[in-house]
Formats: sequence, C-alpha cells, structure tokens
Amino acid sequence: MSKRALISLSDKSGILEFAKELVELGYEILSTGGTKAFLEQNGVAITSVDSVTNFPEILDGRVKTLNPMIHGGLLAKHDDPSHQAQLEEHKITPIQVVCVNLYPFRETISKPDVAFEDAIENIDIGGPSMLRSAAKNHQYVTVITDASDYAEVLEQLKETGETTLETRRKLAAKVFRQTAAYDALIASYMTDLTGEEFPESLTLTYERKQSLRYGENPHQKAAFYKRPLGSDFSIASATQLHGKELSYNNIQDANAAIQIIKEFKIPAAVAVKHMNPCGVGTGETISAAFNKAFEADSTSIFGGIVALNREVDAATAKVLAGIFLEIIIAPSFSEEAITLLTAKKNIRLLTISYEQTKKDAWNTVSVEGGLLVQSPDAFGLTDADVKVVTDREPTAEEWKALELGWSVVKHVKSNAIVVATEDMTVGVGAGQMNRVGSAKIALEQAGDLAKGAGLASDAFFPMNDTVEVAAKAGITAIIQTGGSVKDQDSIDKANEYGIAMVFTGVRHFKH
Repeated sequence: MSKRALISLSDKSGILEFAKELVELGYEILSTGGTKAFLEQNGVAITSVDSVTNFPEILDGRVKTLNPMIHGGLLAKHDDPSHQAQLEEHKITPIQVVCVNLYPFRETISKPDVAFEDAIENIDIGGPSMLRSAAKNHQYVTVITDASDYAEVLEQLKETGETTLETRRKLAAKVFRQTAAYDALIASYMTDLTGEEFPESLTLTYERKQSLRYGENPHQKAAFYKRPLGSDFSIASATQLHGKELSYNNIQDANAAIQIIKEFKIPAAVAVKHMNPCGVGTGETISAAFNKAFEADSTSIFGGIVALNREVDAATAKVLAGIFLEIIIAPSFSEEAITLLTAKKNIRLLTISYEQTKKDAWNTVSVEGGLLVQSPDAFGLTDADVKVVTDREPTAEEWKALELGWSVVKHVKSNAIVVATEDMTVGVGAGQMNRVGSAKIALEQAGDLAKGAGLASDAFFPMNDTVEVAAKAGITAIIQTGGSVKDQDSIDKANEYGIAMVFTGVRHFKH
C-alpha cells in the first residue's frame, strides 16, 4: 500500500523537519495553500490537494479539502474488503498520516475590537473535518494536531514502519479534546453576540495550567485549569516570581483574597485564611494598609495569604518578611522588596494585572451530577437603595466603617458578620448556622475595638438579638439587608441603644 500524509497547518512550528523525515520514510505529502508553499520553498516535494480532488480551491479557500477523494482516504477501513474495493473503484488512495492544526480563532477574537467578519473567517471548517475523520479512523490513521507529538510519531515510524494502536488512540483523544475546545470557544463567542444568558446547553473549555501534587487533602488528586480568554485579574493569569508551586488550597485562598482586594481603589491589604478574610486594612500608603490588616488579626494571619493593591515597597516587605505567610499577591514588587522576600525559600510571590481588561461573565460551581451558573456578586453599596431606618443617622466616620464592612462581608462565608472601623476590620464571624452566633464571634474577636465601630451583616436580622449583642459590645452603627417580617423589632432595639442602622435591600450570601 502506498503511503500518504496530509499536512495542512496554521502553526507551522517544527513541520519542516517532520515533513522531510516523512519523505525519507517514503511518504507522499499532500498539502494545500500556505503550508504547500512553505514546504515547497524549503525543498519538500508536495502533491497538491487539488490534483488529488480534481477540483480547485473555491470560495476564497473556504472549500479545499471537503471532498470524497480526501475523506474517503481518511475514513476507509484498511482491512475491510468492501472498503478497499470502493477505494479502488473510485481511484482513492488511503491516507495514513494526518497533520493538521486549526485557524487561529482564539487568537483572532482576543484582539481588541476584532471585527465580526474576521472572527467568522477564522472559523475553520475543513481542518476539524479532516481531524475528526482521521481520529474516528484511528484504528488505521495516525492523526497529529500538536507539534509536541511529532518526535514520538517519527520514532515509532522509523522503528516499525507504523505507530502503535495505543499511540494512535491517544492522539485521536487529543484531537477530539482540541476540536471540542475549539467549538466551545466558537459557541461561546456566538452566544455572547446574541446576548443569550442561559442557553439550552452550556459547553465550557479550560486548558490545564498546572498539575497539582494533591487536592484539598493528600489523598485527593487535582489539577488547575485556566479558562481561555478569561479574566486578567485572576490567579489563573498570575505570574509567580518566587517560591514553591501553588497547591490546591493555595489557589482557593489566593482567589478569595483577590476577590476582596478588587473592592478597593485606595491602598488596601487583605489577609485570608481558609477562604475567609481574617484582616482587611486601608491607609494612605500600602505599608499603612498592611499594618492595619495585620493588626486586625495578628494570630490568624499566620500561614495565610496576603493580597495588596499597590506595589510592595521595602517598608512593607520588611514587615511581611517577619511573618510566616504562604503567598503574597501584588501588582508588582520593588527590587528591594524582592531581595528581602526571596530570602524566604518557600514563600510564593505572585503578580497579577490590576488593570482589569476582561471579566468572567459567570461564576460556576460544580455539584454532583451538575453545574451551577450565576453572575458574579458585583453589587456594591453605591448600587444599593440605602435607607437610614433609625432615629439617628450614621456620622461621617461611621459611614466609612459601614462601607468597609459592607465591602468585606459579601466575601465572608454565610452567615457572615463583619465589625469594622473606618480603616480596618476588627472582627469577622463566618459560616455559623445562626446570625447571632456569627455576631458573637466577630464581637468577641473585636473586643474593646468594637466600641464605636460599625457592624455589617450579609443578610437581614430575623430577630433583634443581633442588635442586642452588638449594642452591649459597643457597636454604634449597623448595616444590613432589611426585609425581615421582624424588621421593626430590630429598628426599635437600635433606637433604644442609640444605634444608627442602615438597610440596603441587598443580600450577600456566600455559600
């Protein structure tokens, strides 16, 4: 049987050497368009696809390989007498090797202000068709879509004249993953254009960024995947400057930290432990902000993750270096900060782009047998219909405390209570089964710092007991959702203690 290889590539990395080796092994090379020109210019003898199909390229190259002379050669079973007879009848030559990659659709739509026409013209039709035909028939056909696989294929062809079935099946699986990912990006792009929020089917694609040593616990396997064209302001897009590889829990905690730091425009620092903030601080400088975050909970920060929204300077780095931290995340680090912090072998230093250019439209959470999809909780205090419901309005200082508490509480696991001053959190109560329980934890942590502070709740008070414990701890202002059938009881209790209370009408549950 004659040996044929079909080569058609957008990314021609490594193909010249691969094609020359195939010719040495006795393969006739079929090609078309730019790939044909490239190989011929570099001395590789090529058979033009249109000489095989007896039909020219038409429609500006939209139709080249969609022809029975090509797909018959890809799909025929080599050990089926009926298939072989049909090939002979129609003078179709089998194709044993296919080397194809696809039009750069992803790269095209990632360009700012890409024209719709350019996006459409970069939807490959013939490439996926050839890949799928070859992959379906991998019992007989070796199909390659990744340049990293050239060497293994050549090694096997040189040794035995053919690839192993195991290799062909592995390569076919990669083809179907890649074509599925390619189609998923196209589907996402077209769906976004139509404005449809929840289509009848949802196909998501992710690329493996990192294999992890284990998951939440050592007995669990894990890997980290990145969404193509996802948010720049994300751990998936972070650059690691120093330290060990991130673990599963590191990634979860780091993501929680940057979701909180996104809330602040002024210099701010966030410390996170087990996906909940243990300290948040703001200030005129990043050093002052971190000092506040550290002061908020100098115990829980041990072994935690810190995110800052300004460059880490020498003054801040000196303080950070004196604390055991897993990760520090910032837009950048000064040279002095790098020198100070890299002296610690294991600490991870990450930079991310704080210039948000893209936003992930949806949050997804896996549940057994399914996937939950929702829009991000981007609702801020300026979006809310804020109402002062007590006799007394908050003072200017209390408003700042309530704003900070409200910015943080939506990132705390429900039931959530945050006690804050105008520039730092002083108590966080997270994940309790009743609201007053979370309040007691936050207030106990705040101690004397609760006197004159503000208290933020992620949802309404079902009873007035939270107001009662807050008042006894010295809280002077409260911000909560409102909407309980017993709101008036809480309002009356706040008035009794002279507390200013604000309703937002917005709930911030985080499960």
